[in-house]
Amino acid sequence: MQLEYRQRREQLIAKIGNGTAIFRSAPMAVMHNDVEYAYRQDSDFFYLTGFNEAQAVAVLAPNHPEHRFVLFVQPKDREKEVWSGYRCGVDAAKEIYGADAAYPINELDEKLPQYLEKADRIYYHLGRDRHFNEKILEHYQSLLRTYPKRGTGPIAIEDTCAVLHSMRLIKTEAELEMMRQAAAIAVEAHNQAMAIAKPGRYEYEIQAEIERIFRLRGGMGPAYPSIVASGVNACVLHYIENHRQMQDRELLLIDAGCAYSYYNSDITRTFPVGGKFTPEQKALYEIVLEAQKQAIAQVQPGNTFKAVHDTAVRVLTAGLIDLGILKGEIDKIIEEEKYKPYYMHRTSHWLGLDVHDVGVYQHGDDKPQILQPGQVLTVEPGLYIVPDTKLAEDQPETDPRWIGIGIRIEDDVLVTPTGHEVLTAGVPKEIDEIERVA
Repeated sequence: MQLEYRQRREQLIAKIGNGTAIFRSAPMAVMHNDVEYAYRQDSDFFYLTGFNEAQAVAVLAPNHPEHRFVLFVQPKDREKEVWSGYRCGVDAAKEIYGADAAYPINELDEKLPQYLEKADRIYYHLGRDRHFNEKILEHYQSLLRTYPKRGTGPIAIEDTCAVLHSMRLIKTEAELEMMRQAAAIAVEAHNQAMAIAKPGRYEYEIQAEIERIFRLRGGMGPAYPSIVASGVNACVLHYIENHRQMQDRELLLIDAGCAYSYYNSDITRTFPVGGKFTPEQKALYEIVLEAQKQAIAQVQPGNTFKAVHDTAVRVLTAGLIDLGILKGEIDKIIEEEKYKPYYMHRTSHWLGLDVHDVGVYQHGDDKPQILQPGQVLTVEPGLYIVPDTKLAEDQPETDPRWIGIGIRIEDDVLVTPTGHEVLTAGVPKEIDEIERVA
């Protein structure tokens, strides 16, 4: 992978010209008091370095005669390593991670100016670390004050997101290998969940089995808090309490993905706990499934990202009209967004190092994002008949037989040169397959 990281750095260096780019590692996150969560590196930092320690800074300085890639890291410290784990240290940062130069992190203020004074701009994302933001701004202001004496130095700060995230949006073969593995593990976990979910069991039992498989198969764990939502809980989009006892004749919605080597999968399936759909559940499920199939068909190079959502919305709206849940002319309902009480979220998001991965969805009002080979997105339409839903005045009251049903179906889809590949196709979603498994 070190060759892969180096190629990414070289690609970014080509984009920033005579600028200098600065990346800050993610902070340690506190669970409670002095207990910390397992460390997870900032995705941009990891994408360029593969380095997985806190209190680090990476600098890309194409203008420097010797040091184009520089790491500032925590030095080796035997006493602290006994408590918190081994550190790479300064020397190994050069050996293992290919840095041209490496320094202890406490030398950052002293060393950083030499990598900035010949740059025409600083590339840096003003993140949540206010103290570090101020440090970068101080260096920038100091160099501005001395600019007349040298005639060189940064005269602007530009966000790294604008140049880096378009790179991250197109996945390399190495990245796709990780994503396929994350998907394969999640597929196994979802299939196991379908097999063991029975009336009387608790949502957390299913969550435990899913996450056991994530770790058993070498994953880092859940890509996000697992959603195991039975009955009316499925109408809460980000329900994560997972404490309810499941009942017969109700649906179970599971939205769970696996993180593998920093890359993520994201799958949702909805199925009957007792093994058979009720007529109402089946009618709504068929609409969502058809919406997903038609939306996935839109995942083609040259199509727009927006077309995926627009297609799903049209199928969902038409289905609700057919069932009498919505009333009126379909184009007007869509234009006035009267479907939104039942479908309130978007159909897709990018997927990769982050579950909601980086990359723009629209380049201004009249320039939609065009799908390209190497992009990975979710396709996840749903319908949620929420109790006490506020409806438009010209819409009928929801028949009680629909209320409390929540359905979402989600797959991870790769844009290929000739069409698409569904990375998570191994989890059943056809009604006859689900009823045979459940």
